[in-house]
Amino acid sequence: MLPYATAAEAEAALGRAMTPAEALWFRYTAGVSDYHLYCCNILFLFVVFTVAPLPFALLELRAPDAVSPYKLQPRVRLSRAEFVRCYKDVLRIFFLVIGPLQLVSFPMVKLVGIHTKLPLPSLAEMAAQLLVYFLVEDYLNYWIHRLLHGEWGYQKIHCVHHEFTAPIGFAAPYAHWAEVLILGIPSFIGPAIAPGHMITFWLWIILRQVEAIETHSGFDFPFTPTKYIPFYGGAEYHDYHHYVGGQSQSNFASVFTYCDYLYGTDRGYRFHKAYLAKLKDLGQNDGKKGDGNGLSYVKLD
Repeated sequence: MLPYATAAEAEAALGRAMTPAEALWFRYTAGVSDYHLYCCNILFLFVVFTVAPLPFALLELRAPDAVSPYKLQPRVRLSRAEFVRCYKDVLRIFFLVIGPLQLVSFPMVKLVGIHTKLPLPSLAEMAAQLLVYFLVEDYLNYWIHRLLHGEWGYQKIHCVHHEFTAPIGFAAPYAHWAEVLILGIPSFIGPAIAPGHMITFWLWIILRQVEAIETHSGFDFPFTPTKYIPFYGGAEYHDYHHYVGGQSQSNFASVFTYCDYLYGTDRGYRFHKAYLAKLKDLGQNDGKKGDGNGLSYVKLD
């Protein structure tokens, strides 16, 4: 909650007039506790989990032939019931694990220094902090994900997420409850290292989940803006990981590809890409991204 009763008091403390964004923030948060502002994450996550995967699902269900050239495993077509089942399971974990975790983790948020105060951060400050959050989460997630592909971790926990060998957007948060808790740790380490404003934290949570949904979409559209991000993995990169499944020792990275490159865990994927390129050169490739039956994918580690 902001410690100002009026806008004039806020501007006096700032020593200047509030920007339009700061004035809007003041009107919204002047009488709202920090705890309630933090709990907005629950609403944001619910909206993202529900709305962001919807366009991909509708394309696959309503216009499968039109989007088939962009589908990474076009011969795998899920029914409406399978989409609904996935969404219901995601909501179950959301209400039983993610939501309660958000409710009880507020003391840690205050402890590390995430705040709601004025002035608001500049766009440059927010961008720098978000970059730190993505890099830290990506590095830690790489190692946790790699450990989860050990025999015990996969059989007991991670196999749930890999039930979808041809991933869909709704399956991005589809996982064992223990995996949800474990992978929540890297998401918080970045904000703990470089704490910022609550708005930056909101944006981080939203962007990370939207990125995960896009990566699990099952589509590789040529106009996707993320293709212009250096070292970004994307849907094609992660789709190979899901296709190979439990035996996969490749493409562990959640966002960027540098960890897989540095530690040599993209070997199978690079071989797969070289194989497809060779088929194309020989005129044997039908132009599809993958076919769901292994005719274009090569199962290596």
